[in-house]
Amino acid sequence: MVLRMCNAKGLVVRSIDLELMPYFLAVARGGSLRSGAGLLNANYGTVNRNVQALEASYGVPLFNRSSRGFTLTEAGEALLPYALEIEEKAESARKRVIGLDKSEAGLVRFSLPPILAYTIMPPILARFHLAYPQIEVEMRITSTVEDINRDTTDVSLRGAMEITENVIARRLFAMAIGLYASKTYLEGVLATAEPSGEGVTTLGWPEPSKESRFLLERPFPHARQSFMVGDGFMRLQLVREGLGIAYLPVVFSKVFPDLKPVPNAKQFLGHSLWLVLHSDMRKTVRIRRFVDFMAAELMALKKDMQGDFYGAATED
Repeated sequence: MVLRMCNAKGLVVRSIDLELMPYFLAVARGGSLRSGAGLLNANYGTVNRNVQALEASYGVPLFNRSSRGFTLTEAGEALLPYALEIEEKAESARKRVIGLDKSEAGLVRFSLPPILAYTIMPPILARFHLAYPQIEVEMRITSTVEDINRDTTDVSLRGAMEITENVIARRLFAMAIGLYASKTYLEGVLATAEPSGEGVTTLGWPEPSKESRFLLERPFPHARQSFMVGDGFMRLQLVREGLGIAYLPVVFSKVFPDLKPVPNAKQFLGHSLWLVLHSDMRKTVRIRRFVDFMAAELMALKKDMQGDFYGAATED
């Protein structure tokens, strides 16, 4: 395929090799060969070789190289919008074609956060496999919100207050959050702690959040935050090890009987659970089967996930 385009100086750019374009975009986004390789799940040498091949085909450097990383040259800046347009059209074409698929077989790429992946999801996936053995599931377990429109995943399970992207988003319900400790921490440290929280250790978030503000304000304003953990599953495990108290989804007290609610700490509604997919994928049979199955299984957990709020008129 040959395309003609001009940069700001009128330089004609020809013979775009579409197979090399993802490497150019990955380095442009990552700012280095290694970061670009990470975005593509490729090795450093492959990315370097393909970027050099693209530059050789144009006869101009696309990146300035320095110890601080890669930045786009003038030619690279001129190429970037065309490369993004090519990527967008290729992804749209892929989703449109896949969306016509009528088969209950094939691959579903599924992303979800670790705290749900390692706790409630395994038995649900086991039941899905029994129901649809011809559908393969590729899981991406990440705390990063996957961009559905960038073709990194087909279906995403998220905890969020709202979804603002141009996607199909099915809201299930808001999850209740409670303050929890291990049985040993509850019977030991909390049983002898001051009412204000002196002597109590909390596990919070690296950045300010609604949950961490609750933790500081009530019921232990003088508690000391000793661990800041962005990964929810790690925070859960640290609580179970008796390192302190933390706000967690109330459903985990059903999954882990050693988790105990902290007395006099009220529950509150946090993020809602959402199933998110690209609009072009909603007609794909295997995607629809997967989303419907996940929605039904998660709705069956609503009572455990909402705790004291289950059935309340104010919810939803």
